[in-house]
Amino acid sequence: MAQNNPFSSDINFEYGIATALSPIVRRFVADNPGPLTFKGTNVYVLGYGDVAIVDPGPDCEKHVQSLLKALSGERITRIFLTHTHKDHCGALPRLRALTGATTYAFSAPNAIRGAFHPPIESQFSKEQKPLKPGELAVSFADISFKPDRVLSHGDEVRGEDWTLRVVHTPGHAPDHVCYALLQEKALFTGDHIMPWSTSVIAPPEGSMSDYMNSLHELSKRDDELYLPGHGGQVAKPKRLLRSYVLHRQWREKSIFEAVQNGKSKVSEIVLLIYRDLDEELKPAAALSVLAHLLYLAQKGRIEQTDGEGFDARFYSVNSTEKT
Repeated sequence: MAQNNPFSSDINFEYGIATALSPIVRRFVADNPGPLTFKGTNVYVLGYGDVAIVDPGPDCEKHVQSLLKALSGERITRIFLTHTHKDHCGALPRLRALTGATTYAFSAPNAIRGAFHPPIESQFSKEQKPLKPGELAVSFADISFKPDRVLSHGDEVRGEDWTLRVVHTPGHAPDHVCYALLQEKALFTGDHIMPWSTSVIAPPEGSMSDYMNSLHELSKRDDELYLPGHGGQVAKPKRLLRSYVLHRQWREKSIFEAVQNGKSKVSEIVLLIYRDLDEELKPAAALSVLAHLLYLAQKGRIEQTDGEGFDARFYSVNSTEKT
């Protein structure tokens, strides 16, 4: 399998083709490129003949038919989800209806789903009615999905020539899992860790505390390959994982210093530390800034006042500027 450097945009693929990455794994890239999906959602195929799918991709008839064409003569018998964001699971109802495949996913029934609506017009709001301040946007998650088999951390599912072990990695989403492919010491990482970009943590569904804990848990593992939900495979996972942790620590430091210097609102901090960011990515940046602020408040390093979400203001502990 090809190697990638940390934060690399390298990926070799052709839309409509299931590319072999190993004797067990093929990758099919959905044709849904975008600022948050990169070249598209990676659909992984395990085995040959009777195959399993990891993340079927977006809800698009053309995509589903293209995937089935690429797997012509084979039968999809199992579908695994890393999480229920629609760019990963949207195709599942169509694909299940056509194949009868058994579905597998982690369940977080009591978790809050959805994100605070960013104070910027964006892809988060294109398909929604106007939202009131503080109202949650839930269109990017399928909150109604229920798998045929609910998975738990540590569960194993075996195929003819593959075995997947469930690794619960909350943070990006409360139901997010990675799947360890035991035969190849590879890890399907979904949106938890990717080589082309850091993951968006969108509160309240997304939790920076959970996310950092999940990164710490991955650091204890001996995986030799990451197979992400977007972007190319990563042959030096420890190196990328360290880069992820350092990036988050550096971002937290920058945000903490901004609050110390009197920036109390998310919008002020985004303008300060994301000066050169494309406008279409600023809503995602705002969500990540909010996640860091909530994490800092959770740790007692700053204080939160004046409401929830993007209505909140944040101050240094013992600040005299609090309202």
